[in-house]
Amino acid sequence: MVDKRDYYDILGINRNASSEEIRSAYRNLAKQYHPDVNNEPGSEERFKQINEAYAVLSDPERKSAYDRFGHDGLKGMNIDFDFDFGLGDIFEEFFGFSMGGGGRRRRNAPRRGADLRYDLTLEFEEAIFGIEREIEFNRQELCGTCQGSGAEPGTTPIRCQTCQGTGEVRQMRQTFLGSMVNVGTCPNCGGRGETVATPCNTCNGRGLERRRVRNTIEIPAGVDDGTQIRVTGEGEPGSNGGPQGNLYVVIHVKPHKYFRRRNNDILLDLSINIAQASLGADVQVPTLDGEMELKIPSGTQSGKVLRMRNQGVPHLRKNGRGDQLVIISVEIPRKLSNEQRQLLENLAETLGSEVHPQERSFFENLKEIFGG
Repeated sequence: MVDKRDYYDILGINRNASSEEIRSAYRNLAKQYHPDVNNEPGSEERFKQINEAYAVLSDPERKSAYDRFGHDGLKGMNIDFDFDFGLGDIFEEFFGFSMGGGGRRRRNAPRRGADLRYDLTLEFEEAIFGIEREIEFNRQELCGTCQGSGAEPGTTPIRCQTCQGTGEVRQMRQTFLGSMVNVGTCPNCGGRGETVATPCNTCNGRGLERRRVRNTIEIPAGVDDGTQIRVTGEGEPGSNGGPQGNLYVVIHVKPHKYFRRRNNDILLDLSINIAQASLGADVQVPTLDGEMELKIPSGTQSGKVLRMRNQGVPHLRKNGRGDQLVIISVEIPRKLSNEQRQLLENLAETLGSEVHPQERSFFENLKEIFGG
C-alpha cells in the first residue's frame, strides 16, 4: 500500500503556517487544478488531494490530531471529504461571486454558527490524569423575547424589497473565465431576506442576546499544552435555521516543580552524592503516583538515564503509559569536614592522578538519548 502524502507538502506550506496561509494556499491550488479548467492527466486526483489536505488542516481539531499523530491520528474521526462541487462554488466561497447562471448557495440558506475558543489552564497533574472542569464563557443566544426573529412580539418581519427575500444582490461582470455574477450581501437586510419594521426592545432587532454560559467538560488523561478539545454544538447559534457552532477548548499546562514532559515520558533530574554514585544505593524518588524506590547501580556517572517503566503519561488514544526517565547528576560537595577531606585524600592516593579524555561529550550523549 502506498503511503499517503503529507498534507502540508500537498498544499506547499510549512507546519507553522497560519490559518490564512493555509486558506490562501488552498485557494490558489484549487483554482489551478480544478478539473473544469485543467484538463491535464492527474489534475482531478491532485484536486481531490488538495481538498482532503484543506479539510484536515483548516479544522483545528483535525489539524491538532494530524500534527501529533500523522494520518493515524485521523482514524475514527469520520471525516467526509466532499469533492463533488464545481468551480463556481470555489469562486463563491473565496471571492463572493459565482459562475454565470448563478451558484448553488443562497445568502439566506441555513448557515452554521461561528466557533468559539476558550483557553483553559491546568495544573501539570490535571493534564496528566484528566479532570472534569466547569467553565464559564460568553456567547450569543437566541433572544428570549422575540425567539430570534428580531421583531417585537405581536409583529412579524416582512420580505426585503431590495433583494426580494433572497438576501443577496447580484451584478453581471465579464472575466477571463467568462461571464461571472458578482454576488454581495443585501445592504438593506444584511442577508436575512427580511426586514423588521418594529425591532424587539430586548435585542434591538438583532435576534440575539449575549449571555454568560456555564458548561462542564471532561478533560481526558494525557492532554498536552496546546491540545484542543472540541465541544460540539456549544458555539454561536446558526442563522436561518443552521446548526450551532462548536466550542474549542485550548489547553495550557502549568510547569511542574520537578517534572518535565517529553511526549508521553516524564523527565526528572536527580542529584546524588559521590558515595551513592560509586557504591550504588536504593533511593526514594518522586513520581506522578507518589514516591517510589529507585535502584542506583554502583559506578553510576553523571548523565546516566534510569528508566522507570509505566510511570509516565497515559496515552491519549490507547491503553498504557509512558515511562519516567531519571537523569542522574553526581553532586560534588562544595564544603568538606576535616574527616571527609581526609577520607577523600586517602581515596585519591589509591586512584592515582591519571585522566582520560572522552571521545563524546556529556551533552552529545544526552542529545542521542532524547532524539535530538
